Amino acid sequence: MSRFYVILAAMLALCLALPAQAECYVDYKAKQGDPPQFAYGVSQVSDGACGNKGAEASELEPRLASDGWTLLKIVSSFGPEGLDERKASAGDFFLRY
Repeated sequence: MSRFYVILAAMLALCLALPAQAECYVDYKAKQGDPPQFAYGVSQVSDGACGNKGAEASELEPRLASDGWTLLKIVSSFGPEGLDERKASAGDFFLRY
């Protein structure tokens, strides 16, 4: 019976050691071109950057720049529960970058 508890404790420790996999998203504003075009979009960022606008921007800026967009502002960060309400507003920029 004590062997059972040792195995159970080891399994519990292993589960607790695994990183939590929360989903983190940001909505942002960007511009491109001259005259400028403006866009509102939604993108996923890493859990480590979540809630830190500087880190979120550092992840998002190169993705946007690859298509000539410049990040203007991170509006907010949120979890998967906020995706549906932003999908229509983001249009083609919903989870594009």
